[in-house]
Amino acid sequence: LEETILDHIKFVEECNITDYNILSYVCHLKNSNEEALRNLQKAEEAIQKHHPGEIARRSLVTWGNYAWIYYHMQRYKEAQTYVSKVENSCKKLSSTAHGKIQLPEIYAEKGWALLRFGKKYFESAKNCFEKALKSEPNNPDFTAGYAIAMFRLVSFSEMSDEEMRPCLEALKQAVELNPNNTTLLALLALKLQQLKQDNEGERYIEEGLQKTPDFPLFLRYAASFYRKKGEIGKAVNILKRALALTPNSVTVHHQLGLCYKFKILQLKKERYPPQEEVDNLMQLAIFHLKTVIDKKPVFFTAYCDLGNIYALGERYEEAEEIFQKVFQINDIPCEDKQEIYFNYGNFQHFHMKSESKAIEYYIEGLKIEKYSYRRKQCIEAVEKLLKQKIKRGLGHATDFGRLGFVHKLNGRKQEAIECYEKATALDPNNEEYVNALAELQLSI
Repeated sequence: LEETILDHIKFVEECNITDYNILSYVCHLKNSNEEALRNLQKAEEAIQKHHPGEIARRSLVTWGNYAWIYYHMQRYKEAQTYVSKVENSCKKLSSTAHGKIQLPEIYAEKGWALLRFGKKYFESAKNCFEKALKSEPNNPDFTAGYAIAMFRLVSFSEMSDEEMRPCLEALKQAVELNPNNTTLLALLALKLQQLKQDNEGERYIEEGLQKTPDFPLFLRYAASFYRKKGEIGKAVNILKRALALTPNSVTVHHQLGLCYKFKILQLKKERYPPQEEVDNLMQLAIFHLKTVIDKKPVFFTAYCDLGNIYALGERYEEAEEIFQKVFQINDIPCEDKQEIYFNYGNFQHFHMKSESKAIEYYIEGLKIEKYSYRRKQCIEAVEKLLKQKIKRGLGHATDFGRLGFVHKLNGRKQEAIECYEKATALDPNNEEYVNALAELQLSI
């Protein structure tokens, strides 16, 4: 996070106030409170530079952070000084007798901060920008934040074209109000690509490459656009430019790993794959994905990508080791767990040729009740395997019970009843099957 913020400060001057405030918090977490205070001083300098006529209004968050840091340093006199500055400013700026205040800038600053801390905060970030926009519906900064939050929320869910329309409209409005913000241009391009409007999307990418050829964040999105379009060589060249500018970027290393994986898959489709080139690409992919995991051990999907690369190279022991390593990590979010179970199920199915283990891990993925694209894939994969096994006459009570469970999840009650009837016939003392059957029969 610290590296990401420092890169952002280096390349996006207009966001420095928020960045220095968040960097101050990161320094506090590292027990570097003096460094935290220095970053708050830089935030103050940025406020004076960019908003000389609104010092008090724009400084409330920074002053609150000063009070907070000083409090944790047990420097209570300085903490009280900043608490008083906040109180006095709120009374002057507020229309209520109690000095209560709801400034749109504070909602927006909270929104930008929440966007930094991962996908579980994106909904809250969107709500913050919505509140800010109620006061100033055409504020460029607020519309940009709202559009980015919308984009990220939609990126983590499976939606129809119609459901994605509000996100598209938000991005178009944000681009209109922020014509020089190439990050927004790139996000609009990616959204258009998702809606099968590649040509229009590519126009925005080309425009962004002209405007900011050396802006790493834009370059990452541009590379993602070309990777999804299948133009891997172009994506790799753009990512190499981004890596030269931000050599520690986890995202750039991850995207390069994915590009090399895609190239390996393309070459393996050839009748006589060039083994030396495949091996070279394999080493590059492994290097970049290992870098991701070393730098960001909570980048859970990168473990799956690395495991899959080892499997492609028939390095099964190393693949198994990587999957087992990620299984040992606690507090993995539900969607990431589903991703891991699905990928490990595929590894067992397609590489280790173990249908029984594949079924076991797909089932683990679909047992996690949070809806996601990966859960849907787990359901489809296990249903296909169970039906094939039963068709071959190899189905046991467990297989019929599991297929009944899958049918039940899909709302196919009659098929579920038939499966549970077969399961209870084969294993009449199994309470799970008996109860599931009774429950389904009562619900019809």
